[in-house]
Amino acid sequence: MTETASTLSDDDILSQALNWKKDGRSVALATVINTWGSAPRPAGSQLAIDETGQMVGSVSGGCVEGAVIQEALEIIKSGEPKTLEFGVSNDEAWEVGLACGGKINVFVEKLD
Repeated sequence: MTETASTLSDDDILSQALNWKKDGRSVALATVINTWGSAPRPAGSQLAIDETGQMVGSVSGGCVEGAVIQEALEIIKSGEPKTLEFGVSNDEAWEVGLACGGKINVFVEKLD
Protein backbone atom coordinates (compact mmCIF):
# COMPACT_ATOMS: atom_id res chain seq x y z
CA MET A 1 0.00 0.00 0.00
CA THR A 2 1.33 3.44 -0.90
CA GLU A 3 1.35 5.96 1.92
CA THR A 4 0.13 9.49 1.33
CA ALA A 5 2.40 12.50 1.42
CA SER A 6 0.80 13.70 4.65
CA THR A 7 2.00 10.57 6.48
CA LEU A 8 5.57 10.66 5.17
CA SER A 9 8.40 13.08 5.76
CA ASP A 10 10.92 13.98 3.05
CA ASP A 11 13.40 11.74 4.88
CA ASP A 12 10.94 8.83 4.69
CA ILE A 13 10.55 9.30 0.93
CA LEU A 14 14.31 9.39 0.39
CA SER A 15 14.78 6.41 2.73
CA GLN A 16 12.28 4.38 0.71
CA ALA A 17 14.04 5.35 -2.53
CA LEU A 18 17.35 4.22 -1.01
CA ASN A 19 15.80 0.93 0.15
CA TRP A 20 14.52 0.29 -3.38
CA LYS A 21 18.03 0.98 -4.75
CA LYS A 22 19.53 -1.41 -2.19
CA ASP A 23 17.02 -4.04 -3.38
CA GLY A 24 18.40 -3.65 -6.91
CA ARG A 25 15.53 -1.62 -8.31
CA SER A 26 15.89 1.37 -10.62
CA VAL A 27 14.45 4.52 -9.06
CA ALA A 28 13.51 8.04 -10.13
CA LEU A 29 12.95 11.02 -7.88
CA ALA A 30 10.54 13.82 -8.79
CA THR A 31 10.86 17.14 -6.97
CA VAL A 32 8.64 20.23 -7.19
CA ILE A 33 11.09 23.00 -8.09
CA ASN A 34 8.71 25.94 -8.72
CA THR A 35 5.08 26.81 -8.08
CA TRP A 36 2.92 29.71 -9.23
CA GLY A 37 -0.57 30.60 -8.10
CA SER A 38 -2.66 27.91 -6.47
CA ALA A 39 -0.42 24.84 -6.28
CA PRO A 40 -1.42 21.73 -4.31
CA ARG A 41 2.09 20.99 -2.94
CA PRO A 42 4.95 23.38 -2.10
CA ALA A 43 8.36 23.55 -3.75
CA GLY A 44 10.57 20.79 -2.37
CA SER A 45 7.79 18.18 -2.28
CA GLN A 46 9.01 14.83 -3.57
CA LEU A 47 7.78 11.63 -5.14
CA ALA A 48 9.96 8.51 -5.47
CA ILE A 49 9.07 6.01 -8.21
CA ASP A 50 10.56 2.57 -8.78
CA GLU A 51 10.86 0.74 -12.10
CA THR A 52 7.50 -1.01 -11.57
CA GLY A 53 5.63 2.26 -11.02
CA GLN A 54 5.39 1.87 -7.26
CA MET A 55 5.51 5.31 -5.66
CA VAL A 56 5.83 7.02 -2.34
CA GLY A 57 5.28 10.73 -1.62
CA SER A 58 3.48 13.36 -3.68
CA VAL A 59 4.22 16.29 -5.97
CA SER A 60 0.65 17.42 -6.52
CA GLY A 61 -1.73 15.87 -4.04
CA GLY A 62 -2.75 13.42 -6.75
CA CYS A 63 -3.51 15.86 -9.58
CA VAL A 64 -0.60 15.02 -11.89
CA GLU A 65 1.05 12.01 -10.26
CA GLY A 66 0.00 9.68 -13.09
CA ALA A 67 1.71 11.83 -15.71
CA VAL A 68 4.81 12.24 -13.52
CA ILE A 69 5.03 8.47 -12.98
CA GLN A 70 4.83 7.83 -16.74
CA GLU A 71 7.63 10.34 -17.38
CA ALA A 72 9.67 8.88 -14.50
CA LEU A 73 9.46 5.39 -16.01
CA GLU A 74 10.84 6.78 -19.29
CA ILE A 75 13.58 8.65 -17.42
CA ILE A 76 14.53 5.43 -15.58
CA LYS A 77 15.06 3.82 -19.00
CA SER A 78 16.87 6.74 -20.67
CA GLY A 79 18.77 8.14 -17.69
CA GLU A 80 18.07 11.66 -19.00
CA PRO A 81 16.60 14.06 -16.39
CA LYS A 82 13.71 16.27 -17.39
CA THR A 83 11.74 19.23 -16.06
CA LEU A 84 7.97 18.88 -16.43
CA GLU A 85 5.53 21.80 -16.34
CA PHE A 86 1.88 21.47 -15.45
CA GLY A 87 -0.66 24.27 -15.28
CA VAL A 88 -3.90 25.65 -16.59
CA SER A 89 -2.27 26.60 -19.88
CA ASN A 90 -1.12 23.02 -20.40
CA ASP A 91 -3.78 20.76 -22.01
CA GLU A 92 -2.33 17.67 -20.34
CA ALA A 93 -2.61 19.34 -16.94
CA TRP A 94 -6.35 19.84 -17.49
CA GLU A 95 -6.67 16.18 -18.45
CA VAL A 96 -4.93 15.00 -15.29
CA GLY A 97 -6.78 17.41 -13.01
CA LEU A 98 -4.61 20.46 -12.30
CA ALA A 99 -7.33 22.95 -13.10
CA CYS A 100 -6.88 24.91 -9.87
CA GLY A 101 -5.33 27.94 -11.54
CA GLY A 102 -1.73 27.23 -10.61
CA LYS A 103 1.39 25.91 -12.26
CA ILE A 104 4.09 23.58 -11.04
CA ASN A 105 7.48 22.61 -12.39
CA VAL A 106 8.69 19.14 -11.44
CA PHE A 107 12.28 17.98 -11.96
CA VAL A 108 12.53 14.22 -12.49
CA GLU A 109 15.85 12.38 -12.34
CA LYS A 110 17.07 8.81 -12.18
CA LEU A 111 18.90 7.99 -8.97
CA ASP A 112 22.27 6.37 -9.52
